[in-house]
Amino acid sequence: MKLEGGCACRAVRYQLTASPLIVHACHCRDCQRITGSAFVINLWIERKFVELTSGVPESFRLRGGTGQYHDVFFCPACATFVWSFYHGAPGDALFVRAGTLDHPESVEPDVHIFTRSKLPWIALPPTARAFESFYEIAEVWSPESLDRLRRNSAQAS
Repeated sequence: MKLEGGCACRAVRYQLTASPLIVHACHCRDCQRITGSAFVINLWIERKFVELTSGVPESFRLRGGTGQYHDVFFCPACATFVWSFYHGAPGDALFVRAGTLDHPESVEPDVHIFTRSKLPWIALPPTARAFESFYEIAEVWSPESLDRLRRNSAQAS
């Protein structure tokens, strides 16, 4: 899978050179606040598979509701958030905002997380895998994604 995307003004452009490990629809209050939306769709993917093709995003550090830090990366010209790095997540991975993809319709959430703070007027599909908070990675991810995570975590150590 080769996906491309970037910010609103097209100064920052990237391509993903592998499929995401998993795609989250996150309904936590932090994601609602920083996106100004009801939820965010993030592609969890190893940093080495996110290649900048133009521009360099800037970042700032936030403390999430869990107390853990994450760095939010954005275009210095138009301030579009393109991805985050969550310090508590295993491995060296980024969480790319699906809304910044050229074709965001090419991905859909594998799971909905932090649904305890989901806005009440959002109706999830009946077949959606949903979790009130986070989940046990080993119980949810595909064997291929688990293997990639193990390799990435070993390289990050």
